[in-house]
Amino acid sequence: MKILVVCSGGMDSITLAYKAAKEYELAGLISFDYGQRHKKELEFAALAAKRLNTIHKCIDLSSLGSVLSGSALTDDIDVPDGHYAEETMKITVVPNRNAIMLSIAYGAAAAMGADTVATAVHGGDHFIYPDCRPDFINSFSTMQNHALEGVAEISLYTPYLDKTKAQIAEEGGALGVPYEETWSCYKGGAQHCGRCGTCVERREAFALAGLDDPTIYQDPDFWIKAVQDAQ
Repeated sequence: MKILVVCSGGMDSITLAYKAAKEYELAGLISFDYGQRHKKELEFAALAAKRLNTIHKCIDLSSLGSVLSGSALTDDIDVPDGHYAEETMKITVVPNRNAIMLSIAYGAAAAMGADTVATAVHGGDHFIYPDCRPDFINSFSTMQNHALEGVAEISLYTPYLDKTKAQIAEEGGALGVPYEETWSCYKGGAQHCGRCGTCVERREAFALAGLDDPTIYQDPDFWIKAVQDAQ
């Protein structure tokens, strides 16, 4: 299986890149600049490609940020603090983001002769993001089969679709993923803030997996109360 991995630079997608490199033939990593405030994540995607000795394609969709408005990731809206599963985190939804990115990834995979596109959507995403849920993934795969009928046969690989972020961290630990070379924070500062939903989810995942977290957080203990408040 020759696989193209959609890689944001976060811990989930980079874990998937390392998994794909170990288990299959890695065609490359593909990332997207969609005008996100935390675009420094793309630097880590490029670094992962270098570590894995594969190509990295970064697609410039930065003008989309002004069109896909209303999200804290692309507009001048504060990224909320708290647990990832809180209702307030829905302000981080970027409309149709995964559908857009996966469509481009499928086209790129067909052009480069890959037979699989991989994305690291996981169970923890389901509450907030409709384009990370099983129904979307299954429907999108069916749509793409029609879109490329007679042109290419490409499958969609989503090994984490029903797994937790802690399970991803466990697998990454076994794979030797250098998590200090990944980026999660939605605020995009010099360090992980430790307070936004992705920082809290990241810190919690390492704790549940029983792994040391190499990440430097501005507020390293905020996650404890955030998790308690969400229960």
